[in-house]
Amino acid sequence: MTTLKTDQSQSKTQLHGFEPLAVPMFRDLWLASIVSNLGGWMQDTAGTWLMTVLTSSPLLIALMQTAAALPVVILGLLAGATADIYDRRRLLIFWQAWMLTAVAILSVLTFFDIISPWILLILTFLLNIGAAMNSPAWQAIVPEVIPRAQLPDAVSLNSAGFNLARALGPALGGMAIALYARATTGAANVFLLNSLSFVGVIWVLYRWQRNPLFKSALPAERIRGSVRSGIRYLRYAPMLQAAFVRTLLFTLFVSAVWALLAIVAKRDLHQGAMGYGILNGSMGFGAVIGATSLPRVRRLLSADAIIGWATVVFVATLSALALVRMPLIIIPMLIAGGFAWTSAMSTLNLAVQVSAPAWVQARALGAYQMIFAGGMAMGGVIWGFIAEHVSTPKSLLCAAAGLAISLPFAMRFHVLRGVQPDFSPHRYSLPEPKLATEREDSAGPVRVSIDYHIDPRDYAPFTKAVHKLRDVRLRDGAIRWGVYQDAADPTHIYETFITESWLEYLRQRERFTASDREIRDRVWSFHSGTEPPRISHMFYAKEVSDSQANREPLLTE
Repeated sequence: MTTLKTDQSQSKTQLHGFEPLAVPMFRDLWLASIVSNLGGWMQDTAGTWLMTVLTSSPLLIALMQTAAALPVVILGLLAGATADIYDRRRLLIFWQAWMLTAVAILSVLTFFDIISPWILLILTFLLNIGAAMNSPAWQAIVPEVIPRAQLPDAVSLNSAGFNLARALGPALGGMAIALYARATTGAANVFLLNSLSFVGVIWVLYRWQRNPLFKSALPAERIRGSVRSGIRYLRYAPMLQAAFVRTLLFTLFVSAVWALLAIVAKRDLHQGAMGYGILNGSMGFGAVIGATSLPRVRRLLSADAIIGWATVVFVATLSALALVRMPLIIIPMLIAGGFAWTSAMSTLNLAVQVSAPAWVQARALGAYQMIFAGGMAMGGVIWGFIAEHVSTPKSLLCAAAGLAISLPFAMRFHVLRGVQPDFSPHRYSLPEPKLATEREDSAGPVRVSIDYHIDPRDYAPFTKAVHKLRDVRLRDGAIRWGVYQDAADPTHIYETFITESWLEYLRQRERFTASDREIRDRVWSFHSGTEPPRISHMFYAKEVSDSQANREPLLTE
């Protein structure tokens, strides 16, 4: 087992949290992403404000958030699967080019006034297909360019860079629109600048000489199988599930801020595009403060406490947006909300990154993005619907109440508590299985049986230990698992599991981590035989016709 930055023992050697910037590749990617995110936040502000010009419907305005989040909900796990199978560098270059093209088309259409609410929503949706497919691969490359010990600080720096762009982008986007007599002209220029911002990222990725952490010696998984194995892993990963529950509950209610802030700025505070940009930028400013302060905050508070306090702050922020009409009060509350937002989301993102091994990390991040975007998308629809049919203040108050009520339930799911498992790849120490006849990789299903000789006095601790192997086997590739005692000789206990094919069994062995090895070694320590536990590999005996049996013998002496 190994501890990460949740342990205070590392604080003596890492005091300021900027160490990852000393790594040239991380620094280049970080700077390029800041420029790209700056263009993205300018686009977000310009696009949302353009929608308020094109329509007065609160629901259509709130759907801008849904159009941004829905692609991630639909494609998040697929994006993670592709990032775990294919070369992440090439994938990132492709999807960055996709986003550049989508924004360029939107810019041209807006310049020529060929724009409507639905065209804006569709192109926003297409843009965010690229963002959805890009995000898991982008986050998964962070451990490839920095030492694992610096991962928490790298996550915080990425968050700080993102939120620095968030602080400046909305104000710059609002300013760009305000400089022109027509909102469409200003928005078109912002869209053009955003399309150019992707060029720097593509250039840095093109120059990157990638050295992946996990290189499989086996044939690559197919997309469908990769998605299925990712789902199977998540099903038996309690730490990831806890992070997902906390993410969904937090984003579902907090999304009301992004869904309704433009409406609050225009209708309640009587602000223009510049005023909306300042309000949006206030959140980003607070987020930058939060991201740069997070390494120090982690030394004082647990992850659960950080998310809990962030929830309390957002309850107050949502209530202020609903009840207060003074920008001098709302802006500090939005700054506090930004601080809470980045503190909570960086903590949850880190929890996901350290709770999955390299072979499935992009799929875990893709699932996290799905949960995150699902909360934002559902929230955009719910709070926009309530605002349109009741009122904006009541919608914000409903979100604040829901967030407060859900907190006691959310606190039951713990993240980054105690010692974190070591998910570094572990070379399987057992010899390669020897087969009497050569088998195709697709042959199966395969039943694996491990015979343990257990002293009756060790029965209770052994069974307790061996049942901890269940989740290891199932999340690494098994489709069924069990443990059985021999009725004729109770000292023999058999652990059995089934994989879909021989290739999937070999993949299961390859996916073994240092943490898995510790669990297995604990089980094997109870074996009392002079030889290691006997492992048997059995293939499903398929029924064949007489003609097939005559053409090719099925049994070999």
